[in-house]
Amino acid sequence: MDVRTKEAVRYLGYGNHAIDGRTLALISSSFRELEEAAGRRSIYRIFDVSMEDEGCLSIGTLKIKSRNLSRNLKSCEKAFILGATLGVGVDTLLRRYTLTDMARVVILQACAAAMLEEYLDCCQEKLRREEEENGYYLRPRFSPGYGDFSILHQEQILRMLDAPKRIGLSMTEGNMLTPTKSVTAVIGLSKMNIPCHVQGCESCDKIDCNYRRI
Repeated sequence: MDVRTKEAVRYLGYGNHAIDGRTLALISSSFRELEEAAGRRSIYRIFDVSMEDEGCLSIGTLKIKSRNLSRNLKSCEKAFILGATLGVGVDTLLRRYTLTDMARVVILQACAAAMLEEYLDCCQEKLRREEEENGYYLRPRFSPGYGDFSILHQEQILRMLDAPKRIGLSMTEGNMLTPTKSVTAVIGLSKMNIPCHVQGCESCDKIDCNYRRI
């Protein structure tokens, strides 16, 4: 079982339980459909990081109060702000199956989440290679909604990246990203070489999450 299939299984909530062959076949076919529908796009910019007291910090013009993010960015001089999306084609595919096959929608949702994480991992690995040549090391990516990093910061992040114009990534009035299979994140840059886990679970303190990676 490849990595993204394992991730899809995790998102489906199987945990350590065995998965049946029919579901595995549905996952495989869902990934094939998603590959045809997805239009992966990403954008990032580097900003200076300024630490203040009591868990307050600035990333460029973005003012944040978050003890979790402050710990994540400790000793970082700079940070990437990143936006990434699988595109509107995935939303169209999901809507189509919503009318005919809700079981398929559940599988597609899990596979799309795994595909987005895989894409983010690839983006982060590219940035890691580039920045190590400049003497910088990456911290785990940290998204609005992790810990006490408020999801409300996404609106300003999108403006800082000019994301609606550059990659078609925007936000609804309910503070949800659209297209739905999208993410924003902060990735710290430090001169200190501290081991960096790419995936988000390792940097999230919500230990009771049903989808936490073991």
